[in-house]
Amino acid sequence: MLVDGKWTADWHPVQATDKKGGFVRQISGFRNWITLDGSAGPTGEAGFAAEGGRYHLYVALICPWASRTLIARKLKGLEDIVSVSVVEPALTDEGWRFGDYPGSDRDMLNGATYLHELYTRADPHYTGRATVPVLWDKTRGTIVNNESAEIVRMFDTGFGALARPDHDLYPQGLRDRIDALNERIYPRLNNGVYRAGFATTQLAYEEAFADVFGMLDELETHLAGEGPYLLGERFTEADIRLFVTLVRFDAAYYALFKCNLRRLADYPALSAYLRAVLNLRGVRETVNIDHIKRGYYSMRALNPNGIVPVGPDLPGLNPVTLAPAAVAPAVQTRKERS
Repeated sequence: MLVDGKWTADWHPVQATDKKGGFVRQISGFRNWITLDGSAGPTGEAGFAAEGGRYHLYVALICPWASRTLIARKLKGLEDIVSVSVVEPALTDEGWRFGDYPGSDRDMLNGATYLHELYTRADPHYTGRATVPVLWDKTRGTIVNNESAEIVRMFDTGFGALARPDHDLYPQGLRDRIDALNERIYPRLNNGVYRAGFATTQLAYEEAFADVFGMLDELETHLAGEGPYLLGERFTEADIRLFVTLVRFDAAYYALFKCNLRRLADYPALSAYLRAVLNLRGVRETVNIDHIKRGYYSMRALNPNGIVPVGPDLPGLNPVTLAPAAVAPAVQTRKERS
């Protein structure tokens, strides 16, 4: 992480824990808002007016928080308004890195090698983790915001006529229900899988594990009765927030984060929900299972040897096919035993 603008230690997924040994997530440090006229938003300072071509989004395709913003950008039709760079999936000793891994980019805008260089460019004395997403202002040469929930809302309403009007992700009449869903789903599931995976005590892990599957069971019942989306026929930001966790569940959280009571594939209503969201315009393009697996399984604290699993077979995302070389050793072993 960065301490007073200097990189001080190798990257590690757990930077803080509570008294029970539970994972504590860092609070986002840049909280400015893009608004139609450049006035200040709910937090931060003024000076970030909505303009085409002014803003740039840095993301990792492994990261559910970054993927929230990519989905909102797609649904709001902001692809030509807000440009994007994708970091490599594997986490290095200095965190996120730009490079040439398929589906990744070099930082052609600022020439950074590591994402943390952008943080110190925005604040030479920054202390904390360098996380994605990062919403960058090309005009002022600084970070606007690095809190995904706020970036989603900026993309939804902050660009006015520059955005598509057909997806209102936070409609006025549903805001109380959306907020209530977010407040329940985030701690128990969105962050719950991380609380399980990064727990440092058995107690913290088991509490998180119970939250994860209690929430999945609730959502299965809810969607079976009210689907196709969380609020019936209306797709909202609450669906974005849920989807990005679900689409990673069987590929990463089930095994690596020890959330192994049931797979998402074992939930019929949640599986149908996942398919419905994937079929929305542009959403499937934001999902890269190769990046997801290579990113999560690059965490040496959880997977010291760095072996990336071949499976699971996720229909419509990454059907698993085994090359002859991959199965030959097993065939030879069976012959030797006969």
